[in-house]
Amino acid sequence: MPDKNPLHSDSSEKRKVPQYPLRDFFKNPERGFYRLSDDGKTLGFMQPAGAQRRMNLFVQTLDGEKLVGEARQLTHETERDLAGYFFKGNEVVLFSKDFGGDENFHVLAVNTRSGAVQDLTPFDKVRASIEDDLEDDADHVLISHNQRNPEVFDVYRMNVHTGAAERVAENPGNIIGWQTDHAGKLRAAVASDGLMSVVLYRDDEAQDFRPIIETDFRVNVGPAFFDFDNQHLYLYSQRGRDKLAFVRIDPATPDNEQMVFETAEVDLDSVGYSRQRKVLTAAVYQTDKLHLHFFDDVTRNLYARLQQQLPGYEVHLQASNKDETVFVVAAVNDRTPGKRYLYDAQRDALTLLSEMNPAIDERDMAPMQPVRYQSRDGLTIHGYLTLPRDHQSAEKLPVVVNPHGGPWARDHWGYNPEVQFLANRGYAVLQMNFRGSTGYGRAFWEASFGQWGLAMQDDITDGVQWLIDQGIADPARIAIYGASYGGYATLAGITLTPDLYAAAVDYVGVSNLFTFLGTIPPYWKPMLDKMQAMVGDPVKDKARLEATSPALLADRITTPLFIAQGAQDPRVNKAESDQVVAALRARGVEVEYMVKDNEGHGFHNDENKFEFYEAMERFLAAHLKP
Repeated sequence: MPDKNPLHSDSSEKRKVPQYPLRDFFKNPERGFYRLSDDGKTLGFMQPAGAQRRMNLFVQTLDGEKLVGEARQLTHETERDLAGYFFKGNEVVLFSKDFGGDENFHVLAVNTRSGAVQDLTPFDKVRASIEDDLEDDADHVLISHNQRNPEVFDVYRMNVHTGAAERVAENPGNIIGWQTDHAGKLRAAVASDGLMSVVLYRDDEAQDFRPIIETDFRVNVGPAFFDFDNQHLYLYSQRGRDKLAFVRIDPATPDNEQMVFETAEVDLDSVGYSRQRKVLTAAVYQTDKLHLHFFDDVTRNLYARLQQQLPGYEVHLQASNKDETVFVVAAVNDRTPGKRYLYDAQRDALTLLSEMNPAIDERDMAPMQPVRYQSRDGLTIHGYLTLPRDHQSAEKLPVVVNPHGGPWARDHWGYNPEVQFLANRGYAVLQMNFRGSTGYGRAFWEASFGQWGLAMQDDITDGVQWLIDQGIADPARIAIYGASYGGYATLAGITLTPDLYAAAVDYVGVSNLFTFLGTIPPYWKPMLDKMQAMVGDPVKDKARLEATSPALLADRITTPLFIAQGAQDPRVNKAESDQVVAALRARGVEVEYMVKDNEGHGFHNDENKFEFYEAMERFLAAHLKP
């Protein structure tokens, strides 16, 4: 860790940074989310449509790299943006949507020629998702849903033209993940049995699953995908090591792991492969920034050519045709969501599709700087500090501390519209990967168990103190803002360290650990024992949970507080926010409270996003005076 303020900019460019309109940061792109049909002759994308400007699906004909004719609108959603989509062959697109943020996603099919739309999972209060697109089967996909039992997901082979379904596997009650082989056969699964995790395997679909690996859930082991012979399995595994590695096994001798790739510093995020060439392509992992380890020269050379044409940007392959000769490429960095291109690998030709946010000049956005500091008990906490573009030599700045959600997730380097908006308004923003954040190995993750409101919160507090000690933060002008677990950390911050923050914004945050654990979605129930081991048992750990539930400590709150909540939130029930508001108002303390009836775990519709961020801007300005 540097021993003095490490955050002076090395930029020689001096610009007067304008204050950009708030909506420019948070509006949907005019066109984005590009995908390709199998033959590469049709380009799919989403763009705002209708009076409500919801993100809907469009297609347009491609002739080489040129778009031909008019774009055709395939969906006409008015209540909510589509959640996502992909091509099934050349003439069918599968897409998903939920209702008011309830996360009960339906899978629908639309014919690109006729425009006919069919809901493949037309069931009320049922959550469905794609298990395998069955690339070599023109008519079917594998879909899982929880219609039979809300707590578990069965798998069905479904005809995308007729909606006819055949059940391939009935969940016995404990399976939390399924894995197909390269022929689309359901051959592996992961089961959750109390505090044990079990990898299941079968040689073919006529057999019953049998356990081949059993571990304590603290040891992360799970199928990545089958080897191309459909006999061996690639796994992500922590067996005998702290960091998640990529290994290969023979299911007949599952304890004999053949190491394929690992890093000593962090967990692996993922490993990719080529369906066309049947080779591993690249492993992805994150330290302070993203890294790729290449397994084959074709992929290495592809990225090298793209990087040469797109210097200064991270390059991501977002889609391709079936032959893997034409790709949708994203070029992004910490100051811009970037541009999207069509790349013809055979011709080494890059064609611009669109810029994701042309309203904002990346030169005016603030660099996201990796930092690290020590926790009070000696852990190294990694994070990111973003300083206002006009204040790169930082002294006594107003600060927004922004702990991430999850909590078993992590912040990463890259463009974040919230962070850039706050920096544009004159705030420094500190994000930290407190203990429990994923990617840093088993010991760091396990150090969070039973530590909500305790050591996890101390890691956040220690980050604030580090900023003060560095001279960056004005101690009288520090706010805390977070969503989900970050909302919990916000409430914990103003109840457990009430003098530290001048303002607080809680967005869909947990407030009461008892009611939170009692109102989880039904499909989390197979993992409830594990959640209680990680968070706390309402009976055995009653005193600790009481002492770290902000709703039960609301009499300590003196910090100005703004709360926002989606009424349909299935993860953090609206009652979590209601409890805090009611407790404060009972004391005669006014709290700003925004509820949106057509939103869930976070706001997605543009008009609701705008209203939330406009309210937050006013609130922070009133209390931090940037």
